[in-house]
Amino acid sequence: MKDPKFSPESLMMSYGYKPELSEGAIKPPVFQTSTFVFKTAEEGKAFFEIAYGIRGKEEEEELGLIYSRINNPNLEILENRLCLWDKADDCAVFESGMSAISTVLLEFLKPGDLLLFSSPVYGGTDHFINHFLPKIGVHAVGFTPNQTKEEIIQLIEDTGKADKLAMVYIETPANPTNALIDISECKEIADHFSTDEKQVYLTTDNTYMGPLWSHPLGLGADLVLYSATKYIGGHSDLIAGAVLGNAELMQRVKVLRTFLGNMASPNTCWLLTRSLETLKVRMDQQAKNAMVVADFLNNHELVNKVSYLGLIEEGTEEYELYKKQYSSPGAMISFYIKGGEKEAFVFLNNLELFKLAVSLGSTESLAQHPASMTHIGLEPAHKENIGITDQLVRLSIGVENADDLITDISNAFNSI
Repeated sequence: MKDPKFSPESLMMSYGYKPELSEGAIKPPVFQTSTFVFKTAEEGKAFFEIAYGIRGKEEEEELGLIYSRINNPNLEILENRLCLWDKADDCAVFESGMSAISTVLLEFLKPGDLLLFSSPVYGGTDHFINHFLPKIGVHAVGFTPNQTKEEIIQLIEDTGKADKLAMVYIETPANPTNALIDISECKEIADHFSTDEKQVYLTTDNTYMGPLWSHPLGLGADLVLYSATKYIGGHSDLIAGAVLGNAELMQRVKVLRTFLGNMASPNTCWLLTRSLETLKVRMDQQAKNAMVVADFLNNHELVNKVSYLGLIEEGTEEYELYKKQYSSPGAMISFYIKGGEKEAFVFLNNLELFKLAVSLGSTESLAQHPASMTHIGLEPAHKENIGITDQLVRLSIGVENADDLITDISNAFNSI
């Protein structure tokens, strides 16, 4: 896409919307309609040819409105604005993060293919990879953040299916440990196994950093995924997902979305468009609060270790990777409490301002216990190996007063 004149946070108020097409309304209305009227039969034919992937768009040609399962003004405005943050050619918005993830995996993987994925990942993603994909003949092998590029390549070779590698799927920072994966290095691994006949694609789940603090497409990723429920939505009042990438790959994603029917509704898109207007101010405040909370936790006697990007030691390889990939340490903090599940539960049960709930990235601060909640489905030995122990507590920092968050945490610790 062309570089816009203004910064994304300024364009979130108006980009992609023409008030004159909606009676001059300053904000887009909700286009609550199932279908759209064509001017001519020839126009309808042209629209369907593009929507079904029969042909690509000609220069300056746009996909016209057909049917809200395919496109809708609210959907298009939202997708256009999301493209600005990641400087992507195109975007597809879905009714959930998992529908975005599953659509991408189903589009680019076929029976017999091999998927390389980083571990840990979000629990729903892990379940889809390890329990659903095998049912359709797709093989998967996981790697951990501490493995080198050479070790990962050998891991792929050892499967005996290196020639079938079709995608590298990573989540960085990892949920829930904040472990970092080198995006550029993973692209090198994908290219290592690509051939003239087959490209191995790199897909990055960027949910933890939102579209503000990291831009994986600029670091080599072919596709970037978001649970738009999180920072993009930011108010815990909707479920949505998004995929962004170049025009060719996004055409494939959108065609499959058309036939799976898992696009976001006009109402969801309207809410997300509203949320984009405050995305930067919300995320800036959340990151500012997180720094204060992480510093407090790092010095607390009941905390063994804090996993937070802002506490990575300068001069280390991990620090260099952090500075290369991220513009902020973010607002997600995980820490290991002294004791075990009992102490973690006492802490969680005595929080007042923090809400005991899964999800992340919203205006309110949330706390949860990954080992017994979001990642309960993982094998115990695997959880232990990737750092998801009974001592681990995950915090998503909101926009509240930072001193109040510290008071709440301190009171919960005092209850142990």
